[in-house]
Amino acid sequence: MGKSVKDIFRNYKTISIIGSCEVVVDYIAFDSRCCAAKCIFFAVRGTQVDGHDYIDKAICNGAVVVVCEKLPVECRDDVVYVLVDDCSVALGFAASEFYDNPSYKMHLVGVTGTNGKTTIATLLYRLFTDAGYPCGLLSTIENLINGKVVPSTHTTGDQIELNALMSKMVDAGCEYVFMEVSSHAVAQNRIAGLHFEGGIFTNLTHDHLDYHKTVTAYRDAKKMFFDNLPETAFALTNLDDKNGLFMLQNTKARKMSYSLKTMADFKGLVLESCFEGMQMKINGSYVFTRLVGNYNASNILAIYGAASLLGMDDEEILLGISKLHGAPGRFQVVRSDSGIIGIVDYAHTPDALKNILAAINEIRTHNEMLITVAGAGGNRDTTKRPEMADVAVRNCDKLILTSDNPRFEEPDTIINDMKKGVETAFCKKLLCITDRREAIRTAVALSKKNDIILVAGKGHENYQEIKGVKHHFDDVEELKKAFEEQ
Repeated sequence: MGKSVKDIFRNYKTISIIGSCEVVVDYIAFDSRCCAAKCIFFAVRGTQVDGHDYIDKAICNGAVVVVCEKLPVECRDDVVYVLVDDCSVALGFAASEFYDNPSYKMHLVGVTGTNGKTTIATLLYRLFTDAGYPCGLLSTIENLINGKVVPSTHTTGDQIELNALMSKMVDAGCEYVFMEVSSHAVAQNRIAGLHFEGGIFTNLTHDHLDYHKTVTAYRDAKKMFFDNLPETAFALTNLDDKNGLFMLQNTKARKMSYSLKTMADFKGLVLESCFEGMQMKINGSYVFTRLVGNYNASNILAIYGAASLLGMDDEEILLGISKLHGAPGRFQVVRSDSGIIGIVDYAHTPDALKNILAAINEIRTHNEMLITVAGAGGNRDTTKRPEMADVAVRNCDKLILTSDNPRFEEPDTIINDMKKGVETAFCKKLLCITDRREAIRTAVALSKKNDIILVAGKGHENYQEIKGVKHHFDDVEELKKAFEEQ
């Protein structure tokens, strides 16, 4: 599916082009190792390496066009050089053109925020799929094209991967695509060149400071997504988050809102909750959802609002919402034969832990015991570790700190960082068991009928990453095994 240099850059302003604009390329790459004959190579400056250092390697591997921010000392006559301001932005627009602008051929909606992205994107996909629309999903858990699973490696893929996937979605007849948009993806221009019909903001809490360094930088990365939405799009924000209105300050898109606490375009109220779901009132209409907790009520409002803005009939939306169930590893309930309630959830930030524990505490009778099993990921933001332990120990009857994905850190070091957030008065509620399997078994051994066990942090993940190796580990599986052994 060859494209000429002229066609690839028709919607992106280059600084200069040295060589013929009529040269045709068959492949596009930003990794020199992926280059082949008749390839265009983008010398992207990454966080670890600079693509400019690999230009010669790319040419050696077959690149006939090189896109760069700085020209090599010597330019070869048999190579076209395209000089641009930012290779990562240019890559986004070029990848879109290379794959015939697939995002313009479907209704693409992006979801950004600290928590709720996966749930909202996944449930919007299910809602529209159940209503009979061909759909695509780009999420942390999985990528889907009309129900067919395509493995996911990042919350948001790179520019080439995204456009290649969306091109397949177009070929499969997809009309709607729902996509998680991470702060990393915005900051690294991975969504450059994509055409969004809508954007949704969920919330902003403590996370990813290992990458963004400050909360302000993290917040501004989220805001950039809305700043770049076109006039034809909608920007749907959560007014219950203090950053909700901030996200819309400079957007050209149509400004819309949702809220559980104040007046908004889409206003919701939780009327009744149980472990099986909750009764809600949305814009005057009643609906029962199988999701649980105020944070999920907020997610349901975002789903309702987005579906409405995309033109779905209100009654169809409410009927669809009543049939939805949560994303894998999000408040996933596992019951034992002896009457213990297990809950597996992806909560891995202080705010997410606070939200799910609040949801459980709103429903429980408090005549039973609530045990939390939680850890924190290694080689990530260390400042949230004591906060997570503090939030957890204050909102449950017993906290078991354990290993999560230690990566290249020692699990005990991570646990000790978490312990620093537990005040002396709460130490009697604390246990530290490094082995996650043993921690889950201990929680079950300490429980009796009607007690509740929350296993937090990994959710849908079916592995534990240790020293660069992913070992099979599934919280749901381990909880079920522990119940069977009880």
